Amino acid sequence: MPIPDLYNIDALFSEDERMVRDLVKEFVADKIMPGVRQWNREGRFPAELVPEMAKLGMLGAYLKGYGCAGVSYNAYGLMMQELERGDSGFRSFVSVQNGLVMYPIFTFGSQEQKDRWLPKLATGEAIGCFGLTEPDFGSNPAGIITTAKKDGKHWILNGVKRWSTNASIADVAIVYCKVDKGIQGFLIEKDTTGFSAPYIEGKWSLRISVSSEIHLDDCRIPAEDLLPGAKGLKTALMCLNQARYSIAWGAIGAALACFEETLDYAKHRVQFDRPIAGFQLVQAKLAQMWTDITNAQLLCHRLGQLMDQGKARPAAISMAKRHNVEMALKTARVCRDILGASGICDDYNIIRHMNNLESVYTYEGTHDIHTLILGQELTGLGAFAQ
Repeated sequence: MPIPDLYNIDALFSEDERMVRDLVKEFVADKIMPGVRQWNREGRFPAELVPEMAKLGMLGAYLKGYGCAGVSYNAYGLMMQELERGDSGFRSFVSVQNGLVMYPIFTFGSQEQKDRWLPKLATGEAIGCFGLTEPDFGSNPAGIITTAKKDGKHWILNGVKRWSTNASIADVAIVYCKVDKGIQGFLIEKDTTGFSAPYIEGKWSLRISVSSEIHLDDCRIPAEDLLPGAKGLKTALMCLNQARYSIAWGAIGAALACFEETLDYAKHRVQFDRPIAGFQLVQAKLAQMWTDITNAQLLCHRLGQLMDQGKARPAAISMAKRHNVEMALKTARVCRDILGASGICDDYNIIRHMNNLESVYTYEGTHDIHTLILGQELTGLGAFAQ
């Protein structure tokens, strides 16, 4: 028995958008789910799947030209929903490639940079990463201390970035540094002397995702590798908003995966001579979770329309990221509870999603930071430390 679509949400999307969703859903079922438990145990990202994701138009999905698919933001969102239904690590890979690498090159790069990198990034021939967060500066990116000094026809970069997804396997990095007149974005190739990207060990969350540091030790890059339009912190935050949009959608996928697995379990798990789905407390939990997931779907659908129209305000993206990730994490925890002891075993997918969502709750702006963004939008008063 399919889960009822009480608000006929499926009808809100175009035929093309539904087709994109179904293709990615099939890819996840065929290519990700058979191996996801072992990859999570090993802490390994299966980079061999990147070309197949590229063939489905996931890389540079909403960009026009350069071999990109040019789909709507809602089609892109549905891609992210289905990818994270598999695992947050796959959605995170695509979020970074799109919003934090291809988007800044497309938006702030020179024509030469666009022509050189975007076609390769769209096919997966090249992988990118993004460096803004530092060991001592996460929620306050304005405080970054990584520097770039002009030296004739070169720039010399020094500093450390942390929690850079894909960096250890990346061919190109977009890195923001302090310069004499503010903050500036640069493009760095992986083989540049002084550039290294050590993998971060010991994670119990996002184990399939490649999480790394970026070390810049007198890293000398040509002057033409400066991203000409990436001036100021605002441009970095524009990139983050692209990633936050995909996270808002991805969280729905994680919640759906947990909910569907739990509903099936509850219908078949017998206690006191009846399926536990027949007990009032379990039904109350299921009813609340399905209501919460439906709310998140409607929120994202409208946000996608605003993104296509160029009318989505940053606070609207913060609202969706904040609401949907909190919803998904609560859903995963309740689902884990319904499964009892079975819920902590990776025979089921819930504990993996729950652990992943602990990170998603924090990155690309913590839950509290997005709360303050909304508070400032409502009151006109910034509560951030000055």
